[in-house]
Amino acid sequence: MQRRSLIATTAAACALAALAPLAHAQDATLRFSWWGGGERHESTLKAIAAFEAKNPGVKIKGEYMGFNGYQERLSTQIAGGSEPDIMQINWAWLASYSKSGEGFLDLHKHRALLGLDQFSPEELKMGEVRGKLNALPVSYSARVFVWNKSTFDRAGVPLPKTWDDVFAAGKALQGKLGDKVFAMDGEPYDVILASLAYVQQKHGTPYVSPTEPKVAMSPQALLEWVQTYKRFTDAKVATPLPYRASLGGAEKPTEQQQDWTNGNWAGNYTWDSVLPLRTSSLDKQQKLVIGEFPTLPGAKNSGMFGRPSLMFSVSKRSKHPEVAARFLSFLLTDPEAGRILGLSRGVPAADSQFQALVKDSRIGPLELAAYTQIKQQNEAGRIDLPSPLFENQRFSKFMREVFETVAYGKATEQDAAKRLLEEGNALLNRIK
Repeated sequence: MQRRSLIATTAAACALAALAPLAHAQDATLRFSWWGGGERHESTLKAIAAFEAKNPGVKIKGEYMGFNGYQERLSTQIAGGSEPDIMQINWAWLASYSKSGEGFLDLHKHRALLGLDQFSPEELKMGEVRGKLNALPVSYSARVFVWNKSTFDRAGVPLPKTWDDVFAAGKALQGKLGDKVFAMDGEPYDVILASLAYVQQKHGTPYVSPTEPKVAMSPQALLEWVQTYKRFTDAKVATPLPYRASLGGAEKPTEQQQDWTNGNWAGNYTWDSVLPLRTSSLDKQQKLVIGEFPTLPGAKNSGMFGRPSLMFSVSKRSKHPEVAARFLSFLLTDPEAGRILGLSRGVPAADSQFQALVKDSRIGPLELAAYTQIKQQNEAGRIDLPSPLFENQRFSKFMREVFETVAYGKATEQDAAKRLLEEGNALLNRIK
């Protein structure tokens, strides 16, 4: 995917027609739903107010909540024909809500209002289903290794550069700082994806085929995936799942963990879009840096997991599709909106907003370092878009359950690999 250069001087202005006040939209009320935390809620409400001030008579009703329960509510609304006019969705949900491209409004029909020139053809393609533009990307996100340099410096251990370094880091840190110190937080999905990156580099195939609803990995690769997952905890790299669960729950966010705040957990494999959250709770003695992405010699694919972090779609039932398109354009391409929203949804995909934040020094060194690393991997063609089925809610739950049985010693590595193949294929065939 083509991404803009940090020194580019592309025009910040979007299509003027898309941003002009609405002359014929008096008393139009639209609903806009999203999930997120307090910062995202606050900044989005301010952006809504700015749009309403430019367009008297237009009201945008915000419907917002945390992530838990959001998809279930949206699914119920869509099934009942009562979904909001504008919706924040995950990219993978397109495969469920719009298999034929008819699930959402085709934004191509309103392209003159949307400032689509601010997005690359590759970015637009990510929101297309059978030629219909069902969604626009808010930002692009990928998984990166972030390390607490302060912890590694205290231990006199160099930051990991290779996979061997990663797997040696846990015992090296514990040997110097004690057995409460781990090289990484072991949130289950983080370790599943870190293990997947290693195995995908080695074997060259993702777990789920990007073109068919079937498992693409060989039995040997699946077994090594499970073994690599277990190796993270056996080598004291990542916090064991039972131990993490005892500290407030297996899914408790990293930044809310005391051992992360004080540097006892010295790393994370996480989305670049959540880096501000990861830094928000650190005490002043800690310093995060983006680590080199470990890559096996000869690997043709980085195994880096990347895709649009969030997308906006418009209901095909909206009574005011033109107003919705203009509001979408304001949120995604207007520099003023970009300054209001900041990094609350990650580094903006649209050039105009990205340039505005760079100019105002609103993108910190950590986020820029992650952005640069991801951009380089993308431009080298080393990040493949995953199958949307991989992030299907039911399929994701299945994967977690399989790896949890291994983490709790309830299944052998061989049994888990067999389930990933046989039950994985069966489930993919049902949800395709």
